[in-house]
Amino acid sequence: MTFRPNMTAFTDGIRALEALRWRAWAGVVADLWHAEGSLGGAGHYVSPDPRIVIFLGNGAQAIRLSDSPVGVALRPVGQISYIPAGMPLWSQIVQAGEFHHIDLHFDGVALAQRLGDRFGRPWATTALARPVTLATVPEIDQIAQLLAAELQGDGLHDLYGEGLVQAILGRVLASDQIARTEPLRGGLTPHQMRRLTDFMQANLHRRVSVAELAAQIGLSESWFARAFKHSNGETPHGWQQSLRIMAAKAMLGRDDAALVEIAAATGFADQAHMTRAFRSVTGTTPAAWRRGHAG
Repeated sequence: MTFRPNMTAFTDGIRALEALRWRAWAGVVADLWHAEGSLGGAGHYVSPDPRIVIFLGNGAQAIRLSDSPVGVALRPVGQISYIPAGMPLWSQIVQAGEFHHIDLHFDGVALAQRLGDRFGRPWATTALARPVTLATVPEIDQIAQLLAAELQGDGLHDLYGEGLVQAILGRVLASDQIARTEPLRGGLTPHQMRRLTDFMQANLHRRVSVAELAAQIGLSESWFARAFKHSNGETPHGWQQSLRIMAAKAMLGRDDAALVEIAAATGFADQAHMTRAFRSVTGTTPAAWRRGHAG
């Protein structure tokens, strides 16, 4: 059966300037868009199929993305993005103008099978479940220009177009964010966890949101929360609390600072908050723990 993408898209203030150019090969459909966005324009996109979006030129600079319909946590659009199957996105035009982009829609089942046969099912599952955002990558830019010309022309042999698509796919999946997932069965990589841990250690004195943690490794909040739980067996909030309690233990054991000062230094709302959290994890209060570990 021929693969057909099933993208659901709603737009306002965005219009096509030319007829859509597209080609279909085995397990992939490539679209070439030339559109114009008005300031304040917006869109909502979701697809059951994984896809890669490549902006040609500087059009991506005029668009911001969000994982929420209310437009919170807007972030820049990458020149090249991989969007996993089922991941919803909302866009907002922050600068009026024209933009060109290529969308590559993949048959998710066929792609997972092919990658699983080549690299192993765990790697394929992880790679296809994680969004990727890349700035300009010269080799992808060059291949995308060739693919755009192919979509605008009469079309050469299918091997040519398919080869261009496979080259793009391979380069995107070879990006640092994905390549580091190979040893894992899903979730976050050791590199990402080290970055998160370093960030938290430097910010234990204040409240850190899940969205802020997700931004440190370039993931959306919802995808980050799922990947984190998969990797660590606990929520980001639970992990933060564990780090805060570890830091509180260190302070309790090495100096005689007041409990209220330790609570403030380790990011708890107040001494009572620290006491409740400390007891829930250790079974005792900070004061009792200090007495038991004195000298």
